[in-house]
Amino acid sequence: MRDMLLIALFAFLGAAAAGLVGAVALRLLRHRSVAVSLTVVAAVAVTAMLAGTLAVAQAMFLSRHDLTVVTTVVAMAAVVSLATALLLGRWVVARSRELALAARSFGDGGSFAAPDGESTAELAALSRELAATSERLAASRERERALETSRRELVAWISHDLRTPLAGLRAMSEALEDGVVQDPERYFRLIRTEVDRLNSMVGDLFELSRIHAGALALTPTRMSVYDLVGEALAGADPLAREQGVRLVGDGVEAVPVEVDGKEMTRVLANLLVNAIRRTPADGTVAVAAERREEWVVLSVTDGCGGIPEEDLPRVFDTGWRGTPARTPPAGAGLGLAIVRGIVEAHAGHAGVRNVTGGCRFEVTLPAAAPAPGS
Repeated sequence: MRDMLLIALFAFLGAAAAGLVGAVALRLLRHRSVAVSLTVVAAVAVTAMLAGTLAVAQAMFLSRHDLTVVTTVVAMAAVVSLATALLLGRWVVARSRELALAARSFGDGGSFAAPDGESTAELAALSRELAATSERLAASRERERALETSRRELVAWISHDLRTPLAGLRAMSEALEDGVVQDPERYFRLIRTEVDRLNSMVGDLFELSRIHAGALALTPTRMSVYDLVGEALAGADPLAREQGVRLVGDGVEAVPVEVDGKEMTRVLANLLVNAIRRTPADGTVAVAAERREEWVVLSVTDGCGGIPEEDLPRVFDTGWRGTPARTPPAGAGLGLAIVRGIVEAHAGHAGVRNVTGGCRFEVTLPAAAPAPGS
């Protein structure tokens, strides 16, 4: 038993000395290549075995021949181990360099392509993660480009829309100032109309900026969809009468929802105004609401004749009007963008699809939880 303890002690001391030297070498070479680190690790393992073996052999007083044999065997094992470590290190470095070049390509704006050839499980997992990150970055860049394009279009359109009423206001005010107007009351009414238009545009811009900045503060309360739709119909009735459009709200279920009443009334008002303005005289705008599983779907169906299929994905984009003409009836192109922003702030989504004779805008909201005790 005592001999075994001595052998273990000598072997441990020899291996510990080799391990200590290896640890110092790893620290000094910590900034070098992975191949160098792997070579040092392999050398430490072989050296520790050799040092332990030699220490035990010396302590056991083996013959010189036996000591030479043991040393030769360990030396050959060391050569093979170091060669294998070098090959493995070079292979890992090559795969890592390929990953670095591929990652640099999508970091500079390109797309990531996983390196060809076999790789370890860790490198394969890293390749997959980099490929997924590349796809997300590409999608994010595409969204940023689309958003920047939309913002530039919005600035151009709003500048045009503001310039037109401002020019009219200036001309009318100068005519009133020069005293060349035969019907001042008519000019005052026109000025009031233009000021209302400008005020509406500024209000829409402010609302849209709050939505994009994530500063839209909601105060949800439990209410019936029936009451919500009734209030929106009452507000849109004067415009419908003026345009000769019939408003129908018979298909509305009394389904409870938890929404900000003011903001959701604005959503329905925007949809109704949009539908009324695009429905010809003697046409019908129908409002409906129903529950579908855990959702409440509010819909506004108009008689506009339908929207081209290629334009359907852009309907809720900022500044989209459905017509290239920048005329007052077309609006500022912000109403539907505001609708989408408010609905998404309520954890819902807005959509549109063509139906016979027109299109149907649908607002889907989470249904309210059952009232306590019900």
